Amino acid sequence: MTANRTPKIVAPMVDELRLPELTDASALEIVAAGYYEARRYVDADLGGRELSSVSVSECEFLGLEVHAAQLRNVSIAETRLERVSAPELEAAGSDWRDVHIESSRLGAVDLAEADLRGVRITASKMSFVNLRAATLRDIRFENCVIDELDLTLARADRVAFHECTVRTLILDQARLQHFDLRGAELSRVRGLTSMRGTVLTFHQAVDLTETFADHLGITLAD
Repeated sequence: MTANRTPKIVAPMVDELRLPELTDASALEIVAAGYYEARRYVDADLGGRELSSVSVSECEFLGLEVHAAQLRNVSIAETRLERVSAPELEAAGSDWRDVHIESSRLGAVDLAEADLRGVRITASKMSFVNLRAATLRDIRFENCVIDELDLTLARADRVAFHECTVRTLILDQARLQHFDLRGAELSRVRGLTSMRGTVLTFHQAVDLTETFADHLGITLAD
């Protein structure tokens, strides 16, 4: 007799940030293609600025306004971002490594074709997050509300949600592994054929019964 084996669920590996001694700096110094290391910025306003290809390493932003800033192809590593505000954020093709984002309010966020590894997002609200064709590894969402999360064509490995609300989740042609949705309250899921590699609770699966039935052409009747 063969024993049933429950597949092992691998949690995201997100390290704690250990920043070096930081130098207080002004956001006015930040320009496109510049490199900034071991700096602390307080109430930085980068709204509407052209800042493509900026590189930031081992920094801290305590209060950050980036509405309509052009952040395509930026690189952010080992950095803490607190109280980020941006009704609209353009950061397609960006690179995020070991980044913590906390207590932020974001509207439409364009992270298409971005590369995110070791990222933790806590206590934040996002209206629309475009992660089309992005690569995600070791990502953790905690106490977040996301109106729409689009992972079309994305590759995601070791992603988890804890006490989150995701109103619409789009997974068309996504490739997922260890994509743990047990801590997410889901309202709508699109791209059911790409759900292989996700983890759901029994109750979540029951809640999505009508969605699964519609997808498979099944009529539910008493």
